[in-house]
Amino acid sequence: MSEKIIIFDTSLRDGEQSLQASLSVREKLKIAFALERMKVDIMEVGFPISSPGDFNSVREISKNIKNTKICSLARCLDQDIDVAADAMSVLKDFRIHIFLGTSHLHMKYKLKKKFDDILNMAIRSIKRAKRYTNDIQFSCEDAGRTSMDNLCKIVEQVIHHGATTINIPDTVGYTLPNQFGDIIHTLYERVPNIDQAVVSVHCHNDLGMAVGNSISAILSGARQVEGTINGIGERAGNAALEEIIMAIISRKDILKVHTTVESKEIYNTSKIISKICNIPIPNNKAIVGKNAFSHSSGIHQDGVLKNRKNYEIISPKTIGWKNVQFNLTSRSGRAAVRHRMKNMGYKDNEYDINKLYESFLKLADKKGQVFDYDLESLAFIKNQNKNSEYFRLQDFNVQSNCNGYSSALVKLICGKKIVIKSATTNNGSVDAVYQALHKISGYSIFLKNFQLIAKGQGKETLGQVDIIVKYNNRTFHGLGLSTDIIESSAKAMINVLNSIWRSKQVSLKFKKLES
Repeated sequence: MSEKIIIFDTSLRDGEQSLQASLSVREKLKIAFALERMKVDIMEVGFPISSPGDFNSVREISKNIKNTKICSLARCLDQDIDVAADAMSVLKDFRIHIFLGTSHLHMKYKLKKKFDDILNMAIRSIKRAKRYTNDIQFSCEDAGRTSMDNLCKIVEQVIHHGATTINIPDTVGYTLPNQFGDIIHTLYERVPNIDQAVVSVHCHNDLGMAVGNSISAILSGARQVEGTINGIGERAGNAALEEIIMAIISRKDILKVHTTVESKEIYNTSKIISKICNIPIPNNKAIVGKNAFSHSSGIHQDGVLKNRKNYEIISPKTIGWKNVQFNLTSRSGRAAVRHRMKNMGYKDNEYDINKLYESFLKLADKKGQVFDYDLESLAFIKNQNKNSEYFRLQDFNVQSNCNGYSSALVKLICGKKIVIKSATTNNGSVDAVYQALHKISGYSIFLKNFQLIAKGQGKETLGQVDIIVKYNNRTFHGLGLSTDIIESSAKAMINVLNSIWRSKQVSLKFKKLES
């Protein structure tokens, strides 16, 4: 029977304190509910003494979370401990997490105290916390740079006086995996009462070693791991919990441990935290990045089609990621194009794969990524060139006033005729242009995502607008480029309108064939 790893999430404490602006109580509750659904064992939800807002957040989360243990942080000061306990007082069972610097650097320059003073402060604080709870975690801050003799002494003493979890942080991300593993191993060898507490680790990512150090610690006997979702946190961040969890699940043959976290909630929780904290997830981020399960190489795509395990060590479904598709680019092969057409419901005898693939490569070289509706138009609509686009922008005029209202007059070429429509909104000039375009096209479009990127510098800077829209349960992408942001926005939407129009032509063609 493998041992369980306790998953301790500190996204709402260590992660939140690194943000440019504090989160509201409502935002923190949303994250807390997501973490509860993910079934993390413990969530550290704040540092109550730091501000009234943090105190209120801890109290509200304590009132609302039912299935995950709540923990609050405190320094080795009586008032810190008392306030932390007060913030969680609505709970019958909670954890107080006390920390104190133990390295020579912290003792000499930050705390200006000798080791015996540090030891006494730690013991006194453990005794104080025991007034409120029997679940006490003690952290040896900067343990990675603490002498082993001092580390063993303080760990033994705080366990003796009531600490139930001993946290060994690599506070500045300084150690290497073999070093960090040796620290944990040495504690088990030299601390006589180490079996009376759970050994925990809290690793930072300054050298990119946070997850590696955490895994090394597990191999050496640590049974609690701290971290944050998406690795958010001070400086370069914390150990990314989603990576640790999936390493435990995927490499149980080596690690010989397990977790009771609901892994299918990982992707959703990652998106929630990214959105609320306004920290985009890098495309190449392990486990939850956009490219984590994408395959562009034709060789890889062919291998995945034959057996996903050829190039995927984790199933996307394991983390709750659905409908993962290949990126169709100029590096994709015929097998990927044929597979995508089959997924859209087209049979091999309904199109010429060789002609389609030849046209696909030309478009992919120009466009980069090719989407489903592009393939449809390449396969079934002839004369694919710029002049054949049904919608073309001829002119537009926008006016805004200080009351927040914007009006747009758009002149659009629709096939062989010109249509003029106007719209007024209180949501800005771009929205006014979009409303006018929707009136002309008659398409009921939902804008899912709007992204503006500056290309270049100075007066000649180009504004690139990328949009994603939903229409009839299908996703369409549009791109526009211009020195004028409103014009680039209009071009992006017209790009979408033309893609929708072409997809409709394909549908009409097949309806005629069926009749």
